[in-house]
Parts: sequence; structure tokens; C-alpha cells
Amino acid sequence: MTINRRTLLAGTAGIAAGAALGDRFGITRAMAQAAAARFTPEEGATLRLLRWVPFVAGEEAAWNANTQAFTEATGVQVQIDQESWEDVRPKAAVAANVGSGPDMVMSWFDDPFQYPDKLVDVTDLATALGEQHGGWYEGLEGYAKQGDKFIAVPLCAIGNAICYRDSHMKAAGFEEFPTDTDGFLALCTALKEKGTPAGFPHGKAVGDGNNYAHWLLWSHGGKMVDEQGNVTINSPETKAAIEYAQKLYATFIPGTESWLDINNNRAFLAGQVSLTANGVSLYYAATKDPAMAEIAEDIRTVNFPVGPLGEPVELHQTSTLSIFSHTAYPQAAKAYIDFMYQADQMNAWIEGASAYCCQPLKAFADNPVWTSNPIHAPYARASETLRPNGYAGPLGAASAGAMADYVLVDMFAEAVTGQRSPEDAMANAERRAQRYYRS
Repeated sequence: MTINRRTLLAGTAGIAAGAALGDRFGITRAMAQAAAARFTPEEGATLRLLRWVPFVAGEEAAWNANTQAFTEATGVQVQIDQESWEDVRPKAAVAANVGSGPDMVMSWFDDPFQYPDKLVDVTDLATALGEQHGGWYEGLEGYAKQGDKFIAVPLCAIGNAICYRDSHMKAAGFEEFPTDTDGFLALCTALKEKGTPAGFPHGKAVGDGNNYAHWLLWSHGGKMVDEQGNVTINSPETKAAIEYAQKLYATFIPGTESWLDINNNRAFLAGQVSLTANGVSLYYAATKDPAMAEIAEDIRTVNFPVGPLGEPVELHQTSTLSIFSHTAYPQAAKAYIDFMYQADQMNAWIEGASAYCCQPLKAFADNPVWTSNPIHAPYARASETLRPNGYAGPLGAASAGAMADYVLVDMFAEAVTGQRSPEDAMANAERRAQRYYRS
């Protein structure tokens, strides 16, 4: 199964694109009917899905293709509502607590743990899919499972990697990308001196801001909590991470303290920064614009450097699919999700996303998208290698609340901008975290 990724990324999302992709990937009426047989949709069922705004047009087009095929086979109409990455979380929480709105949601990280009693138990569905497709990746499964019960279905890891301009790195005096944090700081310093600086979000960016902040902390051996859930953020390791972050921030383009998930993309593609971290969408945004051909040719990707801890530690954006308990059509929702995870549909979506979405089930690890382009290599094992944001404690309401409140992101932002000293920033993060991790 192969497709032209540039064609997909330049394609128009919607029903027309969906129908074309449906034909391309051989989605059949029989497949959707088989999914519906396992979970029979209620009479007259219709569904609404709340999802995050796609960064890759081919991902959206493939998802819409699969949805259209499901509708044609079952008669169940599925309305897809899109919200910005930052807005999905509060809108989903409102829907859960008010008891009305969308039937399903693509949510972030451990968000389902904020309202587990407002979600449909999907253990039957998730167990069946796991048994059918080689099992779930452990890290992703943890974001969807409360004890022995699935409160969501793992959807994907959105891999995060360093994206940089190769010619600018070499002009700064580096033939190879540094593999450790000391070398990385030296590179960022040299890039600033050359007028081609780096930039990482210190704003409330759901994906890139959290990915960067957690790497800073973990790479220096710090952690929010220990295995028992005791808050341990106020530590020498955290102080070392903050001091390192201050040095890096001094090399950045001004204004990164207000960056959201879209800002580092825009800055890189506008030539304002030469190094940031992002999903593979950054590369494909450049390839589809002829005016950015030079930038696209110059882009390279690599995993984050290793810090004093001595091992790679990365947070990757994760997404799950949940069904709200207020839905009038839980069986239709299960049938829809079941269909979307069948081999032809899931492989079509993964490949349509052009390495942006890493598979949740092990059977899909051999999708040809991962070896089709060297740019994809740092993203290929995101589902396998991710460390959950609640590390080293258990995922749950506390970890979800602390992340939703941007406790860690704010700690680094306060320190690098001089709003607080490292000691005060740690103490403030400790106080905030303890509100969620109460014993």
C-alpha cells in the first residue's frame, strides 16, 4: 500500500477527498458491516466527534475517507467538529460535565482521567482490538486504562523531534548534530551568534510546550512525583534543569514565552529560527509550498539530545478516543471506532498522516510510511519509547490536572523570563502540584 504523500498533504479535506481516498485504499462496505456486527448501531443513530485541528491535510483526508465509508455502509451519519489543540481540552471537559454535546472526543494525554465517570466503558472494544492487532503499546495503553478498565481507546502518539536547518548548523561550525545537552547548548549559542537562532515554546502549548518542558526536566533526572505520587519537583535535579533552560533561552529568538503550538512552525517556515522541535508536519508544510523548496531541502530531523541522566527521555503528544456517557448511541460509537481501527482503515490513516501519527497497535508498526523517507526515522518509535507525563507516579486525576494546569511548563517559563528565581519557581510548582497530588 503506497500513496504519494505530497499529493495527500496538498489535497482538500472533506467528503470529496474522503471518497477518493476510500477508493484508493479499497475500503469496502463489507468491512464497515463487519464492525457494525460486533457493535450494532442503534436505530436512527447519528454521531458527533470532537477532534483537534489537523496539522497534516492527508491525515484529515484519510480520516474523512474512513468515516464516509462507515456512513455509506451503516447509514450512521458522523459529524466531525474541529477545535484548536488548546481548545479541545476545555470543550471536552464542559461536554463531559454538562452532559451534552459531542458523542466522542479525540483528547490529549491523560485528559480522560479528569472525568472518567462521564465516559463509556470501552473495555470490550479495546480488548477486542488489542487481541486482533498484536496488542497495545504499553505507554499509550496507560493513557486509556484505569485499573483493569478502558475508559478510552488509544489513538496515536504524535512524535516530537528536533527539526533543524542543516546548512545553518554547518555554518555555525558543526558537522554533526550534537547528541548530548552540552553540545546542544553550544550549537544553539553558535546559531544565535550567526543570526540564525533556535526557538522552543515556553507558552501554554499543549504539545510542543509540554514536550520541551518534560524533556528539560527528565533529561536532568528531575521528576514531578515519585512512584508513590509524592511531589518531588523541588529538587537539585530540577534546579539543574532550570539553570540549563535559562542558558538555552538566552540563545532563543525573543518572544518564545508566548508561543503556542502553531508559533514555532510559523517561525521556522518564515526563516526566523533554524532549530525547533515539532512533528513531521513541519517538514511537509515546507514541501508543499514551492516558495519553501530551499527550506524543505535543508530540513533534517533528529531525536532530542541525551542529558546528565544518561538515557533518552522524551514526552510525545498522545491522543485517545473516548465516548461520552451522555451519548444516546454508545453502540454506534463503538462500531465507528471498531471500523476505524481495522487494518485497511488504520493503515490508510497512518500513511495518509505521513509519519505524523504513530500507530497505537503493534500490528501496524510495519507500515511502509516509516521507511519511506529518512526524515521519518526519529518519529517511527514514538509509541514505543514515550514516557508518560505522570512519571514516575501513576496516571490519573492528579497527573491529568497538573498537566492541564501547565504546572511544569509555567515553572520553566517563570524562571527563564526572570519572573521568579529557580528556587521560587520550583517552590511555586511544588505548591501547585500538591493541590492535585493530595494524599
